[in-house]
Amino acid sequence: MTQEDLKNLPKIVEKFKKSNYPVALTGAGISAESGIPTFRGESGLWKNFRPEELATPEAFRVHPEIVREWYNWRREIISKAKPNPGHYALAELERYNPNFTIITQNVDGLHLRAGSKKVIELHGNIFREKCSRCNRIYNEPVYETLAYCDCGGLLRPDVVWFGEPVTSINEAINVALQCDFMFVIGTSGIVQPAASLPFYAKNNGAFIVEINLEPTPISDIAHVSLYGKSGEILPKIVNNLIKT
Repeated sequence: MTQEDLKNLPKIVEKFKKSNYPVALTGAGISAESGIPTFRGESGLWKNFRPEELATPEAFRVHPEIVREWYNWRREIISKAKPNPGHYALAELERYNPNFTIITQNVDGLHLRAGSKKVIELHGNIFREKCSRCNRIYNEPVYETLAYCDCGGLLRPDVVWFGEPVTSINEAINVALQCDFMFVIGTSGIVQPAASLPFYAKNNGAFIVEINLEPTPISDIAHVSLYGKSGEILPKIVNNLIKT
């Protein structure tokens, strides 16, 4: 953090303390700090695979075994990752203000593992299974190449694929419209519909704090933008909050 960033900490802390319904929108950046590859960037997973080949309903219908093998590989990677200080700092903010809610684009479940309870998983959770026929949810992953529901339908990861609606978006929009303070953390600001949430919040008077490695489209509307690792910045904010 720069000296200018440090000067903004008291303002951020004061705005958070006065907020009634603070929210955090998180993206792949916070998980990348736990060692989980992002879909974008130089080491992104999409560098090796085209998304339309693996993360669509059509791909699952044609090659379910390949799709499941890929997701099981991803699960193995994610299962070895641990929440980082950024995740734990957000969980601490919920303990400070029980109304604090996280809206995440990530499917890794790290916010829950860090202790956060009010989490809206926009894109689902990779460690859950869903029946492709009856939509029954299984809360534990099944690692077989092909796995079936009791109804006979093929199980698939309970994640939102390209071309599928984000079923929890209305809940997220309602939270964004209600909030009066929003962190926007580690997100590119270009993936819809999540990218619109900070704009909903800003238009309804929320104070926007962006934390990212580099500027994004959200930077144009943020009241404060802090450039650096969320695992370093968020604990500083929490420490300042606790001290005051």
